[in-house]
Amino acid sequence: MIQRCTRFGNCKLVQSFRAGSSSSPSSSSKIGDYHRFASQASSSLQQVLEPSTYSDDENPGVDWDNLGFYMMRTDYMYMTKCTKGECFEQGQLSRYGNIELSPAAGVLNYGQGLFEGTKAYRSEDGRLLLFRPEQNAIRMKMGAERMCMPSPSIDQFVDAVKQTAIANKRWIPPAGKGSLYLRPLLMGSGQILGLGAAPEYIFLIYVSPVGNYFKEGFAPLNLYVEEEFDRASRGGTGGVKSVTNYAPGLKPLTRAKSRGFSDVLYLDSVNKKFIEEVSSCNIFILKGNVIASPAANGTILEGVTRKSIIDIARENGYQVEERVITIDELIDADEVFCTGTAVGVAPVGSVTYKGQRIEFKTGPHTVSQELYTTLEGIKRGLIKDNKGWIVEID
Repeated sequence: MIQRCTRFGNCKLVQSFRAGSSSSPSSSSKIGDYHRFASQASSSLQQVLEPSTYSDDENPGVDWDNLGFYMMRTDYMYMTKCTKGECFEQGQLSRYGNIELSPAAGVLNYGQGLFEGTKAYRSEDGRLLLFRPEQNAIRMKMGAERMCMPSPSIDQFVDAVKQTAIANKRWIPPAGKGSLYLRPLLMGSGQILGLGAAPEYIFLIYVSPVGNYFKEGFAPLNLYVEEEFDRASRGGTGGVKSVTNYAPGLKPLTRAKSRGFSDVLYLDSVNKKFIEEVSSCNIFILKGNVIASPAANGTILEGVTRKSIIDIARENGYQVEERVITIDELIDADEVFCTGTAVGVAPVGSVTYKGQRIEFKTGPHTVSQELYTTLEGIKRGLIKDNKGWIVEID
């Protein structure tokens, strides 16, 4: 099943926006209010977007064949705001640029913020496709509850992703050359001096065309098992995509990369013997016909790609388990691979633990390659989507 909207369907009125400026209140944040936005359709986007010196269909001059994973300035971003205890206003698109924040903003002082990541793809026949954006919306709502923040409704989130992707459509790489990465952010923008929830919040989305996340490209990853530092602890925020989860991982990641490793694999903070996740993605192991991944029990982020791979693997006849996995089980695995929005499905060639390097099967005819091919085929419109995962926006 493919959900469709017209080229500019479901697009809200587009205006110039500056953080802190006023805008009229709207009831369009309610779930299911898409028809309100659809009536503003093509003319809104054509008439109200700031004048541009280029055509929306003009190639932006990107070397699509050498696209990496780094920030590239694009055309438009989406933004909306709300005060504590209220709903988010109708969002607006504006030219990509800086936003204003008070030095006392909750996100700057206490890290009250969340982010998401999803992608838009261009199919071989030119269609623009999103992959399960509603799952990102659901995860943001769960994270917002944990971080004492309001959040956009699921429909408003998905509609905002659609708007932003369409407005930046010229930055979506040609089929097979990469994707447009969309980064939704939710942050406490209001001033707060004492510890507490901010009085005002901003929800925004910006984008960048991207290629492979790892510099190795499609080459197998080499992971280092981190024993000194923890990623998350029980009762913490490891299970939500809080901005506070990531900066503490920079030191072990930088150290691992300086030693030639691709990324860091963390162990549980209590026993130091159960694998949890890599700093930027989830992890799976394969033994025989059984695929296992650490259970999302509060310390592990429940990735959208992880969830999708579990469903695909089961349909392909594999036994899939979500449970506690010891480091010894990983060492004894036939295959190891990582999953995430940024990384896709990435095979692991080796894991180094206590000075010992353990190697795993990679390359053609592996299970990870099979799962990767199926997932990417669905995302890019090459394989029929029977699950309703794909949202077609153009």
